[in-house]
Amino acid sequence: MVRTFEGKFDARGKRIALVGSRFNHFFTGELMEGALDALRRHGVADDQIDTAWVPGSFEIPMAAKRFVRTGRYAAVICVGCLIQGDTPHFQLVAGEVTKGIAQVSLESEIPVVYGIVTAETLDQAVERSGTKAGNKGFDAAMTALEMIDLCAAIDEG
Repeated sequence: MVRTFEGKFDARGKRIALVGSRFNHFFTGELMEGALDALRRHGVADDQIDTAWVPGSFEIPMAAKRFVRTGRYAAVICVGCLIQGDTPHFQLVAGEVTKGIAQVSLESEIPVVYGIVTAETLDQAVERSGTKAGNKGFDAAMTALEMIDLCAAIDEG
């Protein structure tokens, strides 16, 4: 018989950390609010949620790693917004924050979730931070909730 592991969207009693970038706060504030909304809707109490704001997306992996290291959290959710400009800065930062979050995730024993919006235009950033394309912060929180439960199910075997 095939055993299938699936996560549920319930993290009541679990501590969650969120790391957000202050740069492009117009968008990242909405992403953070979306993540908080998802957590609250699924039973995570405000006193179980800790947030940290970092200067820019490049600094997100370091703060995420610090949260992981404490051993207090069931998951860390990372949100930021990068918008293409006229210089290669966008590609450099987007690549490094992606690699950094992936590295922290793979080295940790908890879900470290990527909720970074990478947009070519302001309109795309608006769409992905709460309008017609949804809120990627909300989506990242839902991923965290599912992965918390999935990891526990796999560990329990």
